[in-house]
Amino acid sequence: MSEELKCYALNKPFGVLSQFTSEGGHPGLGSLNLSLPKDVYPVGRLDRDSEGLLLLSNDSRLIQELLEPSNGHPRTYAVQVEGEPQEEQLETLRNPIELRIKKHDHRTKPCLALELDAPSFPDRIPPIRERKSVPTSWLMLTLTEGKNRQVRKMTAHVGLPTLRLIRTRIGSLALEDLELPLGAVVKLDANQLLLVRTVGP
Repeated sequence: MSEELKCYALNKPFGVLSQFTSEGGHPGLGSLNLSLPKDVYPVGRLDRDSEGLLLLSNDSRLIQELLEPSNGHPRTYAVQVEGEPQEEQLETLRNPIELRIKKHDHRTKPCLALELDAPSFPDRIPPIRERKSVPTSWLMLTLTEGKNRQVRKMTAHVGLPTLRLIRTRIGSLALEDLELPLGAVVKLDANQLLLVRTVGP
């Protein structure tokens, strides 16, 4: 009997590691009591201080497809930043940037960068740090790579420090369409899996 291939979507909360076990005093996915099968694992990762869409699967072909850098699989983020973005800052984000990531020089791939109207996400727990004298704004970034803390390094590079980072889309699967409460998980059906694999609009 062949193994059932499964894929789940999780709305990961802030402060939770993208692994089942806790580490360094930080809770892992096991703390969310998700009642998932033992054979599914996170597909890639979201930093502890990032939120939003995280996939978990036992489908090695799907995992390879999504994580292989040469495939350039898109992931979209809503990013709350300190400051008000200017067009030249957005243009810098869209084009390759030289960054230092894990002691190595990395040249980013071109990406999509737009200013967003303030989205209606629930307040983060704990709340972000805000300075009354400095406005905050929201950006939408769509990347086709996922180096360590890349989005934060990119926005810092252009003088817009990241305050909050939420992954909203993988491929064409959107978190808002799943209507997942924070910390909740859902098994994806065939149509939703097709959206995960779809790279166009």
